[in-house]
Amino acid sequence: MIATVLGSALAQLEATVVNVALPVIGRELGAGVSGLQWVLNGYLLTLAALILLGGSLGDRLGRRRVFVLGTVLFTVASGACAAAPTLPLLVAARVVQGVGGALLTPGSLAMLEALLRPQDRAKAIGAWSALGGVAAAAGPLISGWLVESSWRWVFLLPIPLGVLVVLICVARVPESRDPDARGRLDVAGAALATLALAGLTFALVQASNGFGLPVLLAALVGLVAGVTFVVLERRRQNPMLPPSIFADRQFTAANAVTFAVYAALGGVFFLFVIFLQGALRYSPLAAGAASLPITGTMLALSSASGALAQRIGPRIPLTVGPLLIAAGMLLMLRIGPDSRYVPDVLPAVVVFGLGLAAVVAPVTSTVLAAASDRHSGIASGVNNAVARTAQLTAIAVLPLAVGLTGSQYTDPDALTDAFHRAMLLTAGLSVLGALIAVTTIRADVLTRAGQGVGGDRRHRLRTLRHHLHLGMAGPPARVSTAEQPNRQPGATGPKNPR
Repeated sequence: MIATVLGSALAQLEATVVNVALPVIGRELGAGVSGLQWVLNGYLLTLAALILLGGSLGDRLGRRRVFVLGTVLFTVASGACAAAPTLPLLVAARVVQGVGGALLTPGSLAMLEALLRPQDRAKAIGAWSALGGVAAAAGPLISGWLVESSWRWVFLLPIPLGVLVVLICVARVPESRDPDARGRLDVAGAALATLALAGLTFALVQASNGFGLPVLLAALVGLVAGVTFVVLERRRQNPMLPPSIFADRQFTAANAVTFAVYAALGGVFFLFVIFLQGALRYSPLAAGAASLPITGTMLALSSASGALAQRIGPRIPLTVGPLLIAAGMLLMLRIGPDSRYVPDVLPAVVVFGLGLAAVVAPVTSTVLAAASDRHSGIASGVNNAVARTAQLTAIAVLPLAVGLTGSQYTDPDALTDAFHRAMLLTAGLSVLGALIAVTTIRADVLTRAGQGVGGDRRHRLRTLRHHLHLGMAGPPARVSTAEQPNRQPGATGPKNPR
């Protein structure tokens, strides 16, 4: 439990603490808006592209082994981020950090499932989720406090946690594998997915400087790699992303809602803390604390939201939730350089948090309900990758769309105008998510998933381990469906778990 909670917290903290440090990083390293975009997107790019491959590696090579490898890589990359003297080196270290996150994140829940007795799993996953939520809630506040001294402390924080995780795993955590894992790893698919995301992200971010030859070539490479990836996945015997999983209309619709809503969230979380520091002159600590009501609301209400969706169906929550998120964004239009926190900022973040709490559990419940039991692991991973890719896309596109370029984030008036335009666009994305939900999501999708002997219990457990992973980074990564550790040759019964 300690190893998996701390390992998961590493990835969660990096999704919440770096945003608070962005303005300070920009000032010290001389970064413009595009540089700040790459500080976030360097991490998200490799994490989104490789997270499915990370789960497959753990199933085949050993979950503890891949989890430890990912933790070591993540920890070393964090040290490189802290020591980076220039922006390009910081972005390069963030790319490596994303690779480590893609290796360690899927193994966190998979080890719990594989190594605990069946009667202990639900309780353990609940504790894992609650402690992860605490880490997500504390992230912005810790980051703000650390940035007061230096932004480099934000990247030094994971190092002692990573060392502790590795020591615990080596000393106390047994190895486990999926004995049914077959076929070759889809390394080519992972490489093409990474190349597609990298090319398109580079083109979108750099387009703010003009549509020159490098931008056009990057866009072309990204598009060709994306098309090749789709063709390859359709022909491979063991694809990283099985196209057949999208045959279910409810699964596809729920992921479309995820993309629209998480794209909106990615844009807000990228710009909100920069706006508070640049236009309202908040300190990093005050800016980090300003978003605590969002995480607090999620911690308090997400479980109840999931239960409500199970009772009345997910269509209404997935329609009302995005509309509340959009309302919160529109309330942010009232915030300006002379605004105060309680009358102006707090109402917006509270409404925004209510909408987020209404969406997270039902959308992930729908994703898992629409997938068959044998695809529950890959369904969780796909939904996670969709959420990360949506955030990546929003961070790349939004500054260009609202005209926020160069060092304008240091100009309070220019930043305010750009932030208000961004909130209108992100509110539109969230409303689009609501429209997709109301027109495509069936009210009985969760009920149908629970039909049959033991079906309701299986669905509740699958949903629990997916949607209670709180924080701003999106849904949790793929978890394996294997239930037992790898048996030794000749074993006749289940291995006794520690």
